[in-house]
Amino acid sequence: MNTLFNTTIDNPQIDFPTDYSAIVNRIERIQPLQYAKTRNYIHGAVTYLSPYISRGVISVKQVRDSVMNKGYKAEQIEKFLQELAWREYYQRIWQAKDDLIWQDLKQPQPDILHRAMISAAANAATGITALDKQIESLFNTGYMHNHARMYLSSVVCNIGKAHWQLPSKWMYYYLLDGDIASNNCSWQWVSGAFASKKYYCNQENINKYCNSVQRHTFLDSPYETIPHLPVPDALKKTLIPDLQTTLPKTALPDLDISRPTLIYNSYNLDPGWRKNENVNRVLLLEPSHFKNYPVSEKVVSFIIDLAKNIEGILLYCGEISSLKNLYKTSALAESEAFVSKEHPAFRHYPGIKDSREWMYPEVTGFYPSFFGYWKKAQKSRGRLLDQ
Repeated sequence: MNTLFNTTIDNPQIDFPTDYSAIVNRIERIQPLQYAKTRNYIHGAVTYLSPYISRGVISVKQVRDSVMNKGYKAEQIEKFLQELAWREYYQRIWQAKDDLIWQDLKQPQPDILHRAMISAAANAATGITALDKQIESLFNTGYMHNHARMYLSSVVCNIGKAHWQLPSKWMYYYLLDGDIASNNCSWQWVSGAFASKKYYCNQENINKYCNSVQRHTFLDSPYETIPHLPVPDALKKTLIPDLQTTLPKTALPDLDISRPTLIYNSYNLDPGWRKNENVNRVLLLEPSHFKNYPVSEKVVSFIIDLAKNIEGILLYCGEISSLKNLYKTSALAESEAFVSKEHPAFRHYPGIKDSREWMYPEVTGFYPSFFGYWKKAQKSRGRLLDQ
């Protein structure tokens, strides 16, 4: 399971500046060797770049190139490169599977009792102190360390025996780095729906990586006994979370319909995209999209603040159809009037679709395992080096 990263910042206080220069500075401070050694620890030398990658402000290729330009050999920092590649791998799955990303990808999740959210997890009251602190951090900051996400998924799906789908949607709601592909596939990986076996944690492992000393919890057992434990009382109560998105009210933007309009969205906030072109620029937040993929007010605010790095951008909370109507009297054909970046969540956009920036553009399609994908990516990288 993977979601990109935590931080190299000395102060473990979690913060996510939205100014582009601060984001670039964070890229410059990556320590890939330390990352490989400490990434599983809650305060390890990871990067806090995931919100900016998820929102399309920066790309995994940009991050990779920045690190490689410092003189590292790929073999030295393979673990770091693999973690970048995990995100790209999940994006390729979403491209290939489309809405099936919401279904069990490899096999039906085994041993489920219900399709609800476990109340104790939703209320940061599991009784596992380190985990509850991480859930509270999710509410307060919009972020949870990747290892803690694995712990939470394991507790909810494998100890509490909930199906992954609704808990995944619940977590996505709060995440600043919310990415359907990474989030859904990761929950499936933990729960055994996209892996050959389930991922289990125990209290000893949590204590090691979270710097805690708790004992006598429902996870305080050897690994070999954990899968056979009954559902603890603390995890028996369930709920259906009320996940609603509140978008700002905005007027229809005043566009120059003699020029094309670049459509930005919650997954494309790249300030360098077609930067010098004479176009309209609109951040489009469609109510229909957020009805299907609801997010919190904190996430909406983060998206809007990130868009402020894009000069001249206009915010419109409405449907693409309303923008299309503006061009009815334009000399531009619909196929010329709109430009966006390719993305599975926005296949319905009209017009030109630019490619996203990939680390391994030649490696496309569905791979049933990451390491099958990674082998292909390494061959692709080798061909590029030979050119």
